[in-house]
Amino acid sequence: MNAYPIMQGDAARFESIDAPEVVNAFTRNVFSVLERTEYRRVESGEDLESIYRLRYKSYRLNDLVPENAEGTVHDAFDDLPNCHRFGVYIDGNLVSTLRLHDVSRRTPWSPSMSVYPDVLMPRLLMGDRFVEPSRFAADPEWSRLYPQIPYLTLRLAGMACFHFNAPYCISMIREDHAAFYKRVYRSRPIGDARPYEGVINCFALLYQADVLAIQDETFARFPFFWSSPVEQRLLFGTTRKGDPAPLTVLPTAKYMRKAA
Repeated sequence: MNAYPIMQGDAARFESIDAPEVVNAFTRNVFSVLERTEYRRVESGEDLESIYRLRYKSYRLNDLVPENAEGTVHDAFDDLPNCHRFGVYIDGNLVSTLRLHDVSRRTPWSPSMSVYPDVLMPRLLMGDRFVEPSRFAADPEWSRLYPQIPYLTLRLAGMACFHFNAPYCISMIREDHAAFYKRVYRSRPIGDARPYEGVINCFALLYQADVLAIQDETFARFPFFWSSPVEQRLLFGTTRKGDPAPLTVLPTAKYMRKAA
């Protein structure tokens, strides 16, 4: 479930986000923070505990998970072989986290697949492929300082679609966040409201963005979503046995900006 308290206010702030003067100012602001941003693929250790604690902090603020003694949010989907977990850091500070699943006929496992198998499994059997972002959470204090955080974080979902050649990004989102996804990502509903195990006080809505089909439009509106194949490979590629995984990855969208 994507639970991000800043997103609703951020979407309202940019209600006319397609107006050129708003896009230009907004894009400059995002790039200014992107210059100080690092992405970290998290697989074990203290970084993993930190993102589980950040989830708990964010979700408890919105009363989306019950209290627990550990102060963490972790579920079985975190341990699947097609799962990728990330921390997003600004000036070395963990500000947000996102989990991604690469969903295909060979790897048909993700939160949405558990809630909407009747909708999604027939498509997988026909050869469709999805990327699913979930467990989106941000530190509330840093979010007040940097309203750009949702865009910096969701950049990962688009990069995953390009890397895995997945035409579609599917998301289970809260109803009060739907307008944000429709406006920014051209997402559309493909499933009815259903309960999602592990999330309380709200229902999930299944949305789809046709990422590969709208990539040119997206890059024109939001050039900070662009990434190089090298950045994508560092973030999502399989590490060869004996090779260390990259500790941090710097965004490459700034190079597109400088070339423009």
